[in-house]
Amino acid sequence: MKIFVDADSCPKQARDLVLRRTAGLCIQAVFAANRQIPDAAGAQMEICPAGVNAADDRIVELAESGDIAITRDVPLAKRLVEKDITVLDDRGRVFTKNNINELLSLRNFTVGLAENGLEIERTANYGKKELKNFADSLDRILTKSRIR
Repeated sequence: MKIFVDADSCPKQARDLVLRRTAGLCIQAVFAANRQIPDAAGAQMEICPAGVNAADDRIVELAESGDIAITRDVPLAKRLVEKDITVLDDRGRVFTKNNINELLSLRNFTVGLAENGLEIERTANYGKKELKNFADSLDRILTKSRIR
């Protein structure tokens, strides 16, 4: 099992948590990004070429059934869920076959509003509550994975 992190948009606190959990469980962490990620010691870095979806494509290429991926990119999450990858975002929301289409539809609607100049509500800052939700979800997934 590996944990893939869409590292360009993942908050530092969440990346650090992933590194602590993977080190303690001897699981390989793979960070994919268009640039070197500071403080990524302990993770395999996949530096991807600049360009739309390059890091996403690399994660999809490398991830296998049974792996875990962390991303807030809903189109990427859909691609991974279709490959039987467990996917969650950095706030602890788990993407599943049951919810991914609805979440993608909501994302596309919001993007459409923004493209038409309508003001959209932005996600709040990343703090202790969001990190705790992420940690709890990741721990549940890791525990369930180890039981299999």
